[in-house]
Amino acid sequence: MTTLKAHSDQLFGLETSLKPYNTFGLDAHCSGLYHIYSAKDFIEFLHKELTPFRIIGGGSNILLTGDINGYIVKNEIKGIHIEEENDETIQVRVGSGEIWHQFVMWSLSHRLYGLENLSLIPGTVGAAPMQNIGAYGIEQEHVFHSLNAIEIATGKIVNFSKEVCMFGYRESIFKNTHKDKYFITDVTYCLYKKPQRLHIAYGAIAETLQMKHISNPTSSDISEVVIEIRKSKLPDPKIIGNAGSFFKNPVIDINHYKSLKIQYPDIPSYPVSESAVKVPAGWLIEQLGFKGIIRENIGVHKKQALVLVNYGNGSGRDIWNLAMEIQNKVREVFSIDIAPEVNIW
Repeated sequence: MTTLKAHSDQLFGLETSLKPYNTFGLDAHCSGLYHIYSAKDFIEFLHKELTPFRIIGGGSNILLTGDINGYIVKNEIKGIHIEEENDETIQVRVGSGEIWHQFVMWSLSHRLYGLENLSLIPGTVGAAPMQNIGAYGIEQEHVFHSLNAIEIATGKIVNFSKEVCMFGYRESIFKNTHKDKYFITDVTYCLYKKPQRLHIAYGAIAETLQMKHISNPTSSDISEVVIEIRKSKLPDPKIIGNAGSFFKNPVIDINHYKSLKIQYPDIPSYPVSESAVKVPAGWLIEQLGFKGIIRENIGVHKKQALVLVNYGNGSGRDIWNLAMEIQNKVREVFSIDIAPEVNIW
């Protein structure tokens, strides 16, 4: 395999395999792979004018449907630095190439709080604000402070505040108006020095704590329970190729939900506003019989209908065809559109 390191000028054809760099384990190829370790490296890469190119972090949120006719920039920017602190909070600047879960574990080991519900989410820190990652009632925006990013068109470094990022449910400005226009170099989070109100009402956290006879949980307890729950439901990508939850949970009008409730009394929901609720996409998919199905080398995981899997030699195109089949069936039966959480390449 040919890999372009920082400062290398070698160019090659479509012969660099991306199989080790995506958690689906898909053997797509690109023109060359360029590892960068600093903002300076990325600016130097821009000066080479190697186009087109795409940026990859942990490769846990992409589906490669074919070869990439261009270059891949692999983000390797590391480092965790304390910026400011007071009696209550501390601002921590994190390199965008750091592994998210390792950062969460670092925060807990330093008795910093606010990230415990986001344990074991795959991917890098740089992807967290792009996707506004979240789990068990918490999203990264709750402790987000700001980020620095390089504008690809100009090479200038721009600082983005929380307000400018326009966070929403698995959304940010970087998935909409600023899509493919910036490269995030570091993210600053404002963490708490003292434990805050713990969020245990979402999912199976409270039930698992009760089973463990933990009546006064700590942030570390919450993290351990979240890790246990995620491991019990989600396959390890090192064993079965996957990108975690493939679809977003749809938000629907309350009247639409009430009409579905008549036909499907067990349909779960989570309030979003007075006029809308969030419905678990996994529940919708499971009702249609997709959970656990196998189509040669691909399928839907047997424990979690939200997870599409590659059992070994599947293709990204086949996985995407299955995803579209699921989307169409959910729309046909429930009149609900479910959108991919995964980026389709």
